[in-house]
Amino acid sequence: MTGQPFSDKSKTVAGLLQLLGLVGIAGIGRIYLGYTGLGIAQLIVGIATCGVGAVIWGLIDAVLILTDNVKDPKGRPLRDGT
Repeated sequence: MTGQPFSDKSKTVAGLLQLLGLVGIAGIGRIYLGYTGLGIAQLIVGIATCGVGAVIWGLIDAVLILTDNVKDPKGRPLRDGT
């Protein structure tokens, strides 16, 4: 609609990968999107807090990704679907 090109990454895939934080493995969705530093930080927080931080951060981040509040590192909106 806006004429802006979409990212080659899917918000559905990224959001579902980020939901792995519910089982203590946060950050995979951010690594998939290209935010490697943030993804590693989420993994470290998950390990340091015995999974509690991963659950909270992963759930909040998954909601942000799935509701179009996160763009790829180049500032492009994420694609819908796979």
